[in-house]
Amino acid sequence: MIERINYKDLNLATVIRHQFKKEGVEFFTDDESPMQIGYMNRDENYFIKPHVHNEVERKVMNTHEVLYIKSGKVRIDFYTDEQAYIESTVVQEGDVILLADGGHGFKMLEPSEIIEVKQGPYVGELDKIRFDAVEENYVQIREEKI
Repeated sequence: MIERINYKDLNLATVIRHQFKKEGVEFFTDDESPMQIGYMNRDENYFIKPHVHNEVERKVMNTHEVLYIKSGKVRIDFYTDEQAYIESTVVQEGDVILLADGGHGFKMLEPSEIIEVKQGPYVGELDKIRFDAVEENYVQIREEKI
C-alpha cells in the first residue's frame, strides 16, 4: 500500500494508496528530503501539544509536490531529467503521491479533483521546463504493488 517508484538513482515518487492503514506514526521520507510526508493514526482524545516551528534556514534546489486525489482517477507519467519517458502509474480517489525527482505529466482518466502542496515561492515559467508527452501507444502502466 506504500509504493516507491524509483529509476536508477532517481526517487521519482512515493504513493500512499487509500487503503493504507496502521497504528501510530510513519514517515515515508528521510530526514534530508526537502518535502516531508508522513501518516498519523491516533485514537480519539489523543493530544498533540501545541507548538510553533523554529525559524530554520533551508536550501531547496528542486520542487517536490504532494498530490491528494480528492476524486477521480489520474495517470501519472514519469520521465528522466533528460525528458525520456520511463513508465506510468494510476492514482485514484483517496491516494496521495509525493513527486520528487525526475519529470512528470498527468492525464485525467476521469473527471478529477486534485489538491496540490509544494514548496514556494512559485517563480512562474522559471519554475519548470515543459516538453512533449509520451505518445499514448508507448504508455506502460506500472503494476500496483499491494
